Amino acid sequence: MSDAEQTDNFSPRLNTCLLGHETAEQVLLNAWKNNTLHNSWLISGIEGVGKATLAYRFARFLLAADESRREIYTSLTIGADNPVFKLIAGNAHPDFKIIERDYIDTDRKKILKALKGGEAMSDDELKSLKKSAVIRVDDVRTINEFLSRKSAGDGWRVVIVDSIDDMNIASANAVLKILEEPPHKTVILLLSHNPGKLLPTIKSRCAKLHLQPLKPEIIASLLRRYRPELTEDKVKKLSGLASGSIGKALNYADWDAVSRYESLNALVSAGKNFSLNSLLEFCNSAVTDEDSYFLNKEIVLKYIVDFIKSRPGNTEIIEAWDNAVKVFDETERLNLDKKQTLINIINNLCKRV
Repeated sequence: MSDAEQTDNFSPRLNTCLLGHETAEQVLLNAWKNNTLHNSWLISGIEGVGKATLAYRFARFLLAADESRREIYTSLTIGADNPVFKLIAGNAHPDFKIIERDYIDTDRKKILKALKGGEAMSDDELKSLKKSAVIRVDDVRTINEFLSRKSAGDGWRVVIVDSIDDMNIASANAVLKILEEPPHKTVILLLSHNPGKLLPTIKSRCAKLHLQPLKPEIIASLLRRYRPELTEDKVKKLSGLASGSIGKALNYADWDAVSRYESLNALVSAGKNFSLNSLLEFCNSAVTDEDSYFLNKEIVLKYIVDFIKSRPGNTEIIEAWDNAVKVFDETERLNLDKKQTLINIINNLCKRV
């Protein structure tokens, strides 16, 4: 794979690179080599830290490795030219299944229409497609059909659920039934950003692997790989802003989150003398669409956390954090005005610094 191709292929399905999680990788490799591999794994960690990349990496390894030569393997690396890699990349491997949120019915019909017509959808059209809020129970039940078929040559079968946090009660219970009696040589990898909210019965049936947030130098290395056009100054700032998540760092790079953070800092640093026009300009640009709002919400919360760390014991800022979390939650629960929410939170923050 060329360097140019590598910079584009950072989605978990295509990614050949995993940094910062060597210990977790070794846990999986050793379990396989020692023939002590658990049927079900709960892989947890903050969003964008590399859980799906690790899961795909392990799936490719299980389906490609030679079990008669276990001693030769020192990592889970499977080259991009390997047939197993290519089949999984195209979601065409008969012994691999991914469960994730599907597109809503209307957008699924658009995709099917495009496929039948032999016309590729544009990037803008693909970005506009919406996925359902949850993984539906009918999607989970397809795992049973998948597992009812024999694998090729009595090999492994792998199921990735990305993520189990997206399931409702019915879906979670359907997964639980599968975990209770997993078939021979089957590995189910459940990915979770927030394992504390999962059913205790699901957690109790899984081996657990927690991925720690990535160090800033790891984030910086990955940014140079995936976004070679970024200046070193931007790489450094994004690495600090991303809170240990390469997924977040890449998203922030695309949305120029560094500029947003610096604009917010300039606004809040003025304290009670902040510019109302600057506040309105910031909030107007923050709510151009839903993605922009959630990005700016993250930036505001990150800014308050950084402020608290820089001035420990400042009760005024801690109260501003509590207020921000509460107001953001109410806004999403009650579908309140997002622009007004940002105005209120930032105004309250300015008055407390």
